[in-house]
Order: sequence, then C-alpha cells, then structure tokens
Amino acid sequence: MNRLDLSSVWYSYGREPVLAGVDLDVPAGSIVGVLGASGSGKTTLLRVIAGFERIGSGTVKIGDTTVDDGHHALAPERRRVGYVPQDGALFPHLRVAANVGFGLGRRADRRAVSDLLEMVGLTGLERRYPHELSGGQQQRVALARALAVEPAVVLLDEPFSALDASMRSSVRRDVANILRERGTTTVLVTHDQDEALSMSDRVAILRSGRIVADARPEQLYRTPVDADVATFLGEANLLPGTVEGGGVVSTGLGRLVLQEGVVGAFGPSGTPVTVLVRPEQIEARTRNAVPAGGGIAARVGERSYFGHDAVLRVRTTAGESLLVRITGPGAPGPDTDVLLTVRGQVMAWGAGEVGGNAGG
Repeated sequence: MNRLDLSSVWYSYGREPVLAGVDLDVPAGSIVGVLGASGSGKTTLLRVIAGFERIGSGTVKIGDTTVDDGHHALAPERRRVGYVPQDGALFPHLRVAANVGFGLGRRADRRAVSDLLEMVGLTGLERRYPHELSGGQQQRVALARALAVEPAVVLLDEPFSALDASMRSSVRRDVANILRERGTTTVLVTHDQDEALSMSDRVAILRSGRIVADARPEQLYRTPVDADVATFLGEANLLPGTVEGGGVVSTGLGRLVLQEGVVGAFGPSGTPVTVLVRPEQIEARTRNAVPAGGGIAARVGERSYFGHDAVLRVRTTAGESLLVRITGPGAPGPDTDVLLTVRGQVMAWGAGEVGGNAGG
C-alpha cells in the first residue's frame, strides 16, 4: 500500500490559478473524497496526480517517490496510477475481457482477467461488448481495468454521476467494498455530498483551488468549519444567536447547548454568533403530542414527501423560516400548527468568522 501526499501544489491555466497551494494527505489504503462545486479544480487535481498535467510548484509524492516537484515529473505510465473517468471510457469495439486485459498488457491471460471480473461481480460477461452492459456494469469493468495494473493509487473522477439514483447507491457501495478489501489507496472526486460522505474515510472540501476543510465525514458534517461548508454538505438552518454563559446560545428556537468543541471559543456573554441547526435535529409535533415544557410555536407551510422521510418548511410565530426533516410515518401536513424542539448540541461561528471552530 502507498501513501499519497500533495504539498503546496500550485497549477495554473495561463495566469489563472486552478490549484492554489493544495495540501492533501491520503493515508495508505484509505479512501479520501474530494468534494467541490463545478470549477473548483477537482478534475485538475486528479490530472495532476496522474501526471497528465505538470504542476507549477509544490510536490506530489506516491509512497516514497516524488512524482512531480514543479521541475521534474515522472511520466504517467511510470506512476502506477489507475484512473476511472466519469463515463468509464471503455473501448466500444472490444469485449469485456479485452477491455480488462488491455490494462494487464502482456499479463493478460484468461485466468487473470477472470479473477478481476470475479472480483467486481461480472463473472460470465467476458464476451459482451460495452453497449450490452448496464451503466453500473460498465463502471465495474472500468474499475477492473484500473485495478489490473496493480496500481499504487486509484483515482475516481465522478464515476457514478451517469447512473440512475437506484443503481448509484448499490454500485458505489460495491466499489467501496472492493477498494477496501484490496487496501487500495483511493481519491474520489465528486460534487455529490452523499457520495463523498458515504464512501470516504475522510472528506476534503475543495473551494476555488484550495482545501478549506479536511476531516472524517461525521466530524465534517457535525462541525463544519464555516457556514458555506455547512450548506454545501447538506440542508442547514442558519440562525442568528447570542452567546450566554455555561455553553448556551440563545436563538429563535430557544436556548440551545453549544458543542463542546466551540464552548469558550467566543467572547463574553452577549457575543453575536451564527448557529447551525440541521433539519434532522428539529422535532415538530402537533400541540396535543407535546409533553409539558412545550416548544417554539410554528406552522407548516410546505411538505415534501420522500417515502423514507419528509421535509417540512415551517415558519415560527416570530417569522423564522426553517427546514425540518421527519423520519417515519405521520409527518404533519401544510397549515398544521406544531411545536418545535431541538435535539442535541449545535455548532456556531462568530460574526464574520471563516473556519476555526471545527477541525480535521
């Protein structure tokens, strides 16, 4: 297994920097997701690692080998990098076995190809052409071809974006299991937060060519470094609040408990902050179902039903518009009066703060 390390990597198209001092550490055998919006530099990052682009400065190391230092670069074919592009890029005129065997080169014997196809769950499909496969099967062939070269690192460039929703979930789960079983060091770039959070051991947020956050998925979701990361990772309610003593913040949803990591990070009582409350943290109960102690009065405006859960748009009597996620049956419908309570601790940032309260 090989570690991947990028240190202070800069890359520009002309005078415009696309990667601006990127630091990224991918431990051996781990899957690191790089999550970013379109134009953030995700694909360029992969092309730099693969050797398709030369960096301006910094270093790219695979294992103990520096493959690019801004002056000297190892050729792509010498880096032992497996690349799975968005569309799989299979050869349409070659059968499945030949597509996989292409990655094996002179070692492309029938047994080696069969072993790879068995690994990705495609035994018996050796003689089919790519157009005779489903989208998920095509991506599995592309993965088998990438793994055929026994790569030091595998790069996945939004490999599931062309699949339909029902197939996407199962294919990415199977691919993640295969990579973990083989202990393959992997970088996955995507703009899909569900994909990054569910597949990755760590997730790095790439914004305008810079890594602005890097942490375990749970930590990144619960304690994002700033409001932009919070909203990028999922639905979020951002409320104005005021710090009180004892790790409590006063908001339009009542007095809420701050997460331990941010208690003491602000000034004295009375400091204004922005508070993050995830929709799933809020309970919305009809008035006759709320125990003594009550909650914040609100009315349901809209309900979006998804089967496994529902999302409500509610408005409090104070005029605060909020998203509430309800699991299970019985989500209240539009124009229902409800009382809101918040479960668990909340994240907060100081006025004008970008990052600093949550770490990787």
